[in-house]
Amino acid sequence: MKILNSISAWQKWRNAIPPTQSVGLVPTMGALHAGHQSLIRRCRQENDICTISLFVNPTQFNDQEDLANYPNTFEADRKLCEDEGVDAIFFPDYNELYPDDYRYRVSESEVSRLLCGAHRPGHFDGVLSVVMKLLNLARPDRAYFGEKDWQQLQLVKGMVEAFFMPVTIVGCPTVRDTDQLALSSRNFRLSQVDRQKAAGFPRILSTQAPAEQVARLLEADGFAVDYVQDFKGRRCAAIHCGEVRLIDNLPLYEKGEHI
Repeated sequence: MKILNSISAWQKWRNAIPPTQSVGLVPTMGALHAGHQSLIRRCRQENDICTISLFVNPTQFNDQEDLANYPNTFEADRKLCEDEGVDAIFFPDYNELYPDDYRYRVSESEVSRLLCGAHRPGHFDGVLSVVMKLLNLARPDRAYFGEKDWQQLQLVKGMVEAFFMPVTIVGCPTVRDTDQLALSSRNFRLSQVDRQKAAGFPRILSTQAPAEQVARLLEADGFAVDYVQDFKGRRCAAIHCGEVRLIDNLPLYEKGEHI
């Protein structure tokens, strides 16, 4: 397994791959867990070459304290990638990916302003900008994203279509813990008490009730609610459990009921 820190080293390695071999990319911010593992396995199954990026992208954080507290688990991440048969890790620093210091960026003017975008100004500009950079560098046939970040997935698909980028964006099902909490790198930051409490989030979100009532139920359970909103066939929500912001989404049925 190669660990490549510079763009020049990455491009040299990437250019040596014959065009007859398919390449998959799993873009991540590290702090890997079983959800990422499922993306890597899908990538490994569907491509000749499996690559992953590990980069905590500062441009998508509107809260600098949140950025400072993001987990750094490189050695564990490296071992997981090696065990799963990843061919190459791209592990750049900020100056490598942002030589322009973020003067140029990708913006979307509608969906990015809703849901998480309404509560995290500039977040999706940072997401789309770094994803475009990674796709341009990796030149994958397929790139893999989890459905837990459903709004992000829709925006990345839309960007790829809008800019005629030659890559297939593959959405993969949310992986959940035994108590149904969606796996997330942010879960590492939950205290033991808050981790137990967080199990109430997916349980209440799955209640067959209007979104406004679900929001009230979450508040009654002690969560600070950013939003609970039905949008394009999904019930999407973001809450704060202690110091940690968590998101989730579930599919809606035609009658407005959801899982």
